[in-house]
Amino acid sequence: MDSFFRKLKTVKLDNVFNPWFRRDRENDINSNSYSIRRLQLEQYLSERKKARYLLIAEALGYQGGHFSGIPMTSERILLGLMTHKSITPHHVFSGMKPQRTSKPSVKKDGFSEPTATIVWECLITSGFDPKNFVFWNAFPWHPYNPEKGMLSNRTPSDIEMEKGNEVIHELLHLINFSKIIAVGNKAKVQLEKLGIDAPTVRHPANGGAGKFRDQIIKEIKKRQ
Repeated sequence: MDSFFRKLKTVKLDNVFNPWFRRDRENDINSNSYSIRRLQLEQYLSERKKARYLLIAEALGYQGGHFSGIPMTSERILLGLMTHKSITPHHVFSGMKPQRTSKPSVKKDGFSEPTATIVWECLITSGFDPKNFVFWNAFPWHPYNPEKGMLSNRTPSDIEMEKGNEVIHELLHLINFSKIIAVGNKAKVQLEKLGIDAPTVRHPANGGAGKFRDQIIKEIKKRQ
């Protein structure tokens, strides 16, 4: 896993936040927040060494991985505040106590990401083992709008997207997935550039939750 994290660390781009190796001085709860996020990602992956499915979306968002350290996963999920959606912290990892890294003054109950909630709830309520899935992004870091600040998202450029290729390769060496699924067209295009022919499901954002649910269940059941 050391090589994987080295790849995550080495890339430095303008208007891109690296949550595992950088501090968000305005919004982080303390100066050690980035190491908490790194430990949480490491724990998440270590509990999925035998995962079968890799779901790859576009990029990390400020409401999700920016503060949780885990793609398509929000602080509120880690804090146990999404149990009404059937999601518990133990679904993410159980080997350590989850922590928030954003200041309560910024978001009282921690950040909540709609995409994260939809994806986790869909898999759990459909009866799938969440430890059988790894969530990742074609562009693994958080691209933000410099005019709006850290608490914003933007679409990464094609050149930026390519920076995530080496990280994907490291992840594929780390875990022997039996199936890779692109969540959205941007991820599909990037995987095609890597020579990976992955089925594509609708991204759950912007009214896509229903189609995402139907398509992801169909793709998973093809392998069962």
